[in-house]
Amino acid sequence: MNRQKRYWLCQILGWGALAGVTFFVSYSFGKEEFYSSNTKKYLFIYAVFCAILSFIISTHLLRLLLLKIKWLSFSPTKILLTLVSGVILSTIFSYNLTELMEKIPGKTFNEFVINENKEKAIELEKEMKVANTDYYLYETNKVLDSAKYRTVSKIKSSTGWYRNKKNQWQHLNRDNERLFGGLLNSFILISLWMLIYAVYHYVEKNRNNQLDKLRLEAVVKSLELRTIKSHINPHFIFNALNSIRALVDENPTRARTAITELSNILRSSLQSEKLEIVSLEQELDIVKDYLALEQMRFEERLQIDFKIDPETLTQPIPPMMLQTLVENAIKHGISKQEDGGIISIQSAFVDNNHEITVQNTGKLDLQQKKDSTGFGIRGTEDRLNLLYQNKAHFKIKETDGNMVESKIVMPIVTIKNNVELA
Repeated sequence: MNRQKRYWLCQILGWGALAGVTFFVSYSFGKEEFYSSNTKKYLFIYAVFCAILSFIISTHLLRLLLLKIKWLSFSPTKILLTLVSGVILSTIFSYNLTELMEKIPGKTFNEFVINENKEKAIELEKEMKVANTDYYLYETNKVLDSAKYRTVSKIKSSTGWYRNKKNQWQHLNRDNERLFGGLLNSFILISLWMLIYAVYHYVEKNRNNQLDKLRLEAVVKSLELRTIKSHINPHFIFNALNSIRALVDENPTRARTAITELSNILRSSLQSEKLEIVSLEQELDIVKDYLALEQMRFEERLQIDFKIDPETLTQPIPPMMLQTLVENAIKHGISKQEDGGIISIQSAFVDNNHEITVQNTGKLDLQQKKDSTGFGIRGTEDRLNLLYQNKAHFKIKETDGNMVESKIVMPIVTIKNNVELA
């Protein structure tokens, strides 16, 4: 409905503006020609009204036809031919409709002007003192007479009337000239309307295509994120179950406790899967539960160190991302060290960015770089690119002291009114 309202508003304002300009110009520069009497004034106003109404009707029908045939789906050449053909047909229809409506009152403005000019021709005869003479025979006698020539030419050119050889008033037949002028005027105005209409729809089509492209990119991005998450969660579950399986025979009591912890982790994991971001504090809860499970398996071989700036706890991060880095640190680092090692998790604001660092004992091998599942390290990079549009980055490298460091650098997000992310 809003689209229809805008269309009709443009139609009425556009053609109404044309009527306003017509009345302004005619009154300013042709007051005697168009408004010399009340009858003439009303017939002129009615003629303009008929023309404007015919333009509205013809262009509206043209629009309906274009929508019906879905012209925007045509090739450029076919579109051009369609628009030109539509303008020509609308021009003919509009001109004939105007002529038909003007005849409704019984006398048209043009007929009134013709009759009025006949009276002017009679007055001119009297003013030039040629009434009741045979001056009108000048053209038939073909005798040179400059005075009669000027008389005949002036009356004929100014009024369109002349006396034939039978002394009868006769009007110049200018129907073809009037027809050509009317059609040309209609063609120009409807062509202008068509140009505005076509340009508007061309721009709107490009805008809609751009919006569709952006929507498609958003859908693809969402699907990519869901695909990444769907691979992260099973990977985590399998590792956690393996940890619990190792405890079943050794320490059944701890195994039962571990199952409870795993259920808490899975519950948080399932909730996180529905979100694109969670707070760091929520993510740390999952990481701590996971490390508690792994620490039961590694015992004293696994040392854990947290260095978390409290102000960073409300910062948003992709769900399961930190847990994935910790999981990789144990899988590729701690598990391969005979004496085990340490995992250090740090979070701080550095140079207007939020930095999260995971350090673990070990060496950076090719397997860890590639990540056999394809959704660990590479998944971290993909998710950061999708969520932050290249404003965040991830690096993994070896540091001094037999350590591997994974670092995520993200933009700082201002949290207003302490609104939670999940």
